[in-house]
Amino acid sequence: MMIEVELGAPLAGWVIPLEKIPDPVFAQGMVGDGLAIEPIGDMLHAPCAGTISSVHAARHAVTLALAEGVELLMHIGIDSVGMAGRGFEALVSPGARVAAGDPLVRFDLDQLALRASAAATPIIVTGPGVDILARHTGGMVAVGETVLRIGARAAANGIARPQAAAGEARRHEAVVALAHGLHARPAARIATALRELRAEVFLESGDQRASAASSIAMLGLGLRHGAPVTIVAHGADAGEAITRVLAVLQHDTDVPAATVAPSRSIVPEGAIGGVGAAPGLAIGPACWLRTNRPAPTRLGAGVMTERSNLVQGIGMVWAELEAESQGEGQAADVFTAHRAILEDPSLIDAALARIDSGESAAFAILSAAEAQAGILRASGDARIAERGADLVDVGERIAHAILGTRANMIMPPEGAILLADDLLPSQFAALDTDRIAGIALARGGPTAHVAILAAGIGLPMIVALGTPLEAVAEGASLLIDCDSGFVRVDPDAHAREGLAAARARRAAVEARARTIGAAAVHTADGISVSVQANCGSVADAQAAMAAGADGCGLLRTEFLFLGRAAAPDIGEQRATYRAIFEALPERPITVRLLDVGGDKPAPYLSLPAEENPALGLRGIRVALSRPEILEAQLSAILGLPVPGPLRIMVPMVASAHEMAAVRAVLDRLRGDTAVALGAMVETPAAAIGADLIAAEADFLSIGSNDLTQYALAADRGNAAVAAMLDGLHPGVLRLIAETCTRAGSTPVSVCGGLAADPMAAPILIGLGVRTLSVPPAQVALTKALVTTLTVTAAASHARQALACASAAEVRALARRFAEELSA
Repeated sequence: MMIEVELGAPLAGWVIPLEKIPDPVFAQGMVGDGLAIEPIGDMLHAPCAGTISSVHAARHAVTLALAEGVELLMHIGIDSVGMAGRGFEALVSPGARVAAGDPLVRFDLDQLALRASAAATPIIVTGPGVDILARHTGGMVAVGETVLRIGARAAANGIARPQAAAGEARRHEAVVALAHGLHARPAARIATALRELRAEVFLESGDQRASAASSIAMLGLGLRHGAPVTIVAHGADAGEAITRVLAVLQHDTDVPAATVAPSRSIVPEGAIGGVGAAPGLAIGPACWLRTNRPAPTRLGAGVMTERSNLVQGIGMVWAELEAESQGEGQAADVFTAHRAILEDPSLIDAALARIDSGESAAFAILSAAEAQAGILRASGDARIAERGADLVDVGERIAHAILGTRANMIMPPEGAILLADDLLPSQFAALDTDRIAGIALARGGPTAHVAILAAGIGLPMIVALGTPLEAVAEGASLLIDCDSGFVRVDPDAHAREGLAAARARRAAVEARARTIGAAAVHTADGISVSVQANCGSVADAQAAMAAGADGCGLLRTEFLFLGRAAAPDIGEQRATYRAIFEALPERPITVRLLDVGGDKPAPYLSLPAEENPALGLRGIRVALSRPEILEAQLSAILGLPVPGPLRIMVPMVASAHEMAAVRAVLDRLRGDTAVALGAMVETPAAAIGADLIAAEADFLSIGSNDLTQYALAADRGNAAVAAMLDGLHPGVLRLIAETCTRAGSTPVSVCGGLAADPMAAPILIGLGVRTLSVPPAQVALTKALVTTLTVTAAASHARQALACASAAEVRALARRFAEELSA
């Protein structure tokens, strides 16, 4: 008999599909079907009546058994098992009977957002004969609002008393070696590993037995680290089944991604692996950044009072941001972006709606900011996710302003390494960066605003170190190697000697750099290499000129188009471009056409919602679909007196016909203006088809960041594959080699992150790249590096790199090359 059950939302928040969860186990349905909710509250409720099957030892996951054998898994956050129960309070116990809406778990949403890789909470339904008849299509839901309607036939519960199995069974005693016990991810992997085998498998613990075909049933056993368990299997493949279960239970390869730093190189034994966000090496005492977050009460003092409080708080922060954005440099650009957040009505409207429901203004703005940040984190794109920190930053500033409080900032000792879980842009701006030697973060990303700020002032920063960083004691000696991507606690004499040698090499390079200035550079065997700068503002252009850049190899123009209600007109664009051109007299300038869509949406373009924006309407595809935007930008650029050679670059080119379409518009508008048209190589198709694209282009420029992501099919927003994302992967290097070879006489430059990587630059030159475009702060050092190379040695080094098996091997090879070069 089929029955239907309606499931109410166990949390208030935003409904998102499972495939948007940044975890393949849930996204690919390995645990079961359902949906997820990005929470805005702090309580998990029962979605319907049932019996509690299990509460995980870390209290982040609850299973609920329904009538007719259906089971629900509610898993608060992704990788939250690594929080080891901190911030979670279970309000029910296994065996308890609950009604719809009953509270199950209270949790600290702030801690969840900070410590888990995502706050999104999967709601999974499983059981034989269970079908999802209807599901919520997305958007905000309140607790109890229907999100799923399921149909179920009678079925046996997945957990039962041991029963005699048909045929002879094989038994194997084991111990759970998983650091966090048998939680959702390894349980799903066991079930998946057994799916193709001819075997029936159970796990037994005490007087309970769970089918290994059901990940939820296995969760009900509550197996912690070190717990004894018996694997029972019968059938033709019983022996293989036991081997596969043991492979999961006894080899902790599934430590949550939030606790494992993605490493871009071979991490020395005893070190903590991370991702270099701003280059450099440093050693000093560890100093933890402890700040007080706003702590408002939930209930307000009345709607009118709280609305007034919100308006006043916004006004105070607006004035602060207006002052902070008046300066020059990247910090001013960041706070200009924060002003744009305040201009976005969606954040304020969400806060006002919460005030109207009875919340205080400070609580409402914090919750609204966190909810929107959570949506960005669940996007699956690292750059979008990292913008969530900016939303939280603005929300906290407004809340502090309403409460009349300030974030307490410590005064680190001279030469300290600053440690934090994550760092907000306003916190970075408040630091006395002259006092600190470097920064190490448990979370964060290499494209976050704080990483950009640190790189801009030459402050070494390493991110994504994970929970192992928490074990570092205040005052402990800490060595950070942001070039190789690791942190070493209490380094021994050998490690200190290695640091001293690396510092000596860097000092020698910096000394040479200071003598070069604006002079053109060539390799030691006489081959000219142009070192240009990536710019996104007048301040960047001024910094590039001061650093001796040979020109601007990448002028980003999207800063003019984002964070506003309408596109800039020709006059506004022209005024901005003129100021940047004038800051780089007699230097070649490469202007990249508008690159929006995907990770950089512009609301006024009304681009359609896409399941995978990175593979959708972005880059030149947007401009060709909106010809008025393309023509206005080209007209603004071409209508200016250019003090040096002018080049226009087309983003995200995949085929020659796109270049032909842009050239047709350019030729119609250019008049007598001399201008070169180039294509960005950011996709494997563009690299392999470089000869075809070169026929329509005057130059090619490799955007190594996107080329790496697309070539390796690895999204930095997905913690499960983040460690793969290294531009020195042999596959990426081979695409760059193909680009240089197929381009023939068409010049090839690199303007992505690889150009500024001292481990990568010699390989790029060896492959045939003759122009490197880097952040202004890296210009002098890159010029100095070029003068130490010979193209002959670089080409031999590049051939060896192409033959390596992994990015780690390439980086090891590159370190040896650098040491030999400086010997």
